[in-house]
Amino acid sequence: MLRQRFQMLCKCVGQCTQLLVGIPDYDTYVAHITGTHPERVPMTYEEFFRERQASRYGDSGTRGMRCC
Repeated sequence: MLRQRFQMLCKCVGQCTQLLVGIPDYDTYVAHITGTHPERVPMTYEEFFRERQASRYGDSGTRGMRCC
């Protein structure tokens, strides 16, 4: 039981750290899409990464750097 709690803590810390530096969690995205929107096909990791990068920094550099 203590080991499971430690593993969960490590996973949460890892996810928080990735979000702080701007790396979204693909596994969380896939779980959300398959659970909430079963009619949709999840993006591949490459599509997901490009979409998140475009959302954060702008499409093809046209909107400049964004933080929100």
